[in-house]
Amino acid sequence: MSYLLGIDVGTTGTRALLIDEQGAVVGSHATEYPLYTPRPNWAEQDPRDWWEATVGSVRAVTSEAGAAPAEIAGVGLSGQMHGSVFLDASDEVIRPALLWCDQRTARQCEAITDTVGADDVVSETLNPVLTGFTAPKIIWLRDEEPESYARVRRILLPKDYVRLRLTGEYATEVSDASGTSLLNVPQRRWSDVMLDRLELPVEWLPQVYESPEVSGVITSEAAELTGLAAGTPVVGGGGDQAAGAVGNGIVRGGVVSVSTGTSGVVFAHLDEPAVDERLRTHTFCHAVPGKWHVMGVMLSAGGSLRWLRDTICGDEVAVARLMDRDPYDLMTEEAAQAPAGSEGLVFLPYLTGERTPYPNPNARGLFFGLSLRHGKPHLIRAVLEGVAYGLRDSFEIIEAMGVEVAEVRASGGGARSGLWRQIQSDVTGHPHSIINVDEGPAYGVALLAAVGAGIYESVPEACDATIRVVETARVDGDRHQLYRRYHRLYQELYRRLEESFEVAADLVQRSVAQAGEAQ
Repeated sequence: MSYLLGIDVGTTGTRALLIDEQGAVVGSHATEYPLYTPRPNWAEQDPRDWWEATVGSVRAVTSEAGAAPAEIAGVGLSGQMHGSVFLDASDEVIRPALLWCDQRTARQCEAITDTVGADDVVSETLNPVLTGFTAPKIIWLRDEEPESYARVRRILLPKDYVRLRLTGEYATEVSDASGTSLLNVPQRRWSDVMLDRLELPVEWLPQVYESPEVSGVITSEAAELTGLAAGTPVVGGGGDQAAGAVGNGIVRGGVVSVSTGTSGVVFAHLDEPAVDERLRTHTFCHAVPGKWHVMGVMLSAGGSLRWLRDTICGDEVAVARLMDRDPYDLMTEEAAQAPAGSEGLVFLPYLTGERTPYPNPNARGLFFGLSLRHGKPHLIRAVLEGVAYGLRDSFEIIEAMGVEVAEVRASGGGARSGLWRQIQSDVTGHPHSIINVDEGPAYGVALLAAVGAGIYESVPEACDATIRVVETARVDGDRHQLYRRYHRLYQELYRRLEESFEVAADLVQRSVAQAGEAQ
């Protein structure tokens, strides 16, 4: 029996997943690490934490599953996208990595667009330059920390730093590289135009592979640390969204996924690249060779529910610990006590700014419509509904692009809640299904490793052999009509508050500056 190992370098932790050739999960282990927010709008992590978590998770999952190193036929890597790992000439980390949710680079985004030209940016990368992407992080380092910038010799994405530690190779793959603002997405290679005009050396960037391609093998040093066998192939893998889509079977037209993790993503397969004329969605290379995908991205989906848990649901956390239950289950049970529409309470989930449909780093969260009648069940349900309204925005844009939505598959932590799946189904007007395995990006890259190891000939073949739908939440017509009206209110709130978000952001920056001067 051969096994495949998927490693997902996430925002909250690194997960190692072991599956057999038929796709059955035989082991899983996750190791958490901290996220640092030293200033408003900043989000950083230490890449060395990712590596230590990878070593710990891999050793734990192989031990628990009783898998011999020689039985692991291949390794796939996934991870949070866009993060910047700056390395010096000795491959030492220069500073903490700036993450996908970091919003400090608005000025650099404007500068890149002005320098390259907005039309050329879109023709090369198929996307605008956004604060979460990698290129503005590089320019920020050049602008704000020139001494650190002078030491840079390599720039890697999060999962690719782990790849370097596993294989000694500087490598990435097309789906993750698409989110750097440095890849020519139609041609699936680094963009000479972007690099030349930004005066960034291509030598700093890793070699680009297709996702199922073998990018390197486990070194003897990494084998000693992880317990894997030296020489085990490591495939390109995928950014977390493309990898999660493979793990959900989104590898042909008409099948769309909704992933509700920290972020919320609506993801659709494309046979040819297509772009929203208003650039509200992202068009990237898919983890399926020669294919692309379009996705709408909310920055705080499950992250909004986590924030609510940590701020006002301490009782649920304590009770869940005593009952050996998930606190989110208790929270959604409370939410079910409130009616659809939360009796006029609407939540805007812009806790870390937003991308789709509003690429605005200064957008902020809001509870609108609070009254004495509202209690905790309403607050929780309003968060669930607010995230669903944001996901509906992405559905509407993607369908307007002419993308078929014949089937929707739900994944991520939010998919485990029957109530949240039903709310999303009722809000969007599309039935939401779940599949036989919900293991996210780690499962997807394990399937990519199976292709790279020759167990399957193609990514669609691997998905067809391992994935099937097991349950579907149907649309309730009455609730759908109610939610259509609430969704219009939700959209109107952003439009009316857009200028106020900018005023609030300016006030925060002034306060930070004054505090710095006082010190």
